Amino acid sequence: MPVDRLLEKARKLAESGRVEQLAAGVYNVVGDHGTYTVAQDYTGKYSCNCQGYLQKRKCSHIAAVMLATKQHKRKPR
Repeated sequence: MPVDRLLEKARKLAESGRVEQLAAGVYNVVGDHGTYTVAQDYTGKYSCNCQGYLQKRKCSHIAAVMLATKQHKRKPR
């Protein structure tokens, strides 16, 4: 998947509220073909259980989590 397409898909996932934090560093992302778990390890590296990540080591679900958490941090409290 081209990077621009991946980022556009991630943006849509993040903006439509399809990213849910389950615990510190663990998220559910409701994708187009199922619900996936994105986890961040102690080094800050993300992983996902979708086929795209398992095969190519990149996916829109991880990008969506990164966008959603960045947006969340930007909002004033």
